[in-house]
Amino acid sequence: MSPSLEDLVERVDRLVLRHQELKRSAALVEEQLAVVTAERDSLKSRLSAARGRIDALLARLPGEEARSPAPAPESAPVDPA
Repeated sequence: MSPSLEDLVERVDRLVLRHQELKRSAALVEEQLAVVTAERDSLKSRLSAARGRIDALLARLPGEEARSPAPAPESAPVDPA
């Protein structure tokens, strides 16, 4: 038996509402992605600056340490500031 017109209207209404919900969810996810991407870029910049400062300090050390950079630790702590 084919669905009645009222059933079709109800299903279309539900689809429209679901579409609107998904659009809102997608917009929120896009905003969160933008925030996280900006945070990541900031952290990468801070890490690069810190590496530059460390390299400059290593270059100032006398002796063997100045010629070969120290190996990077497997998991370096991140400064929360």
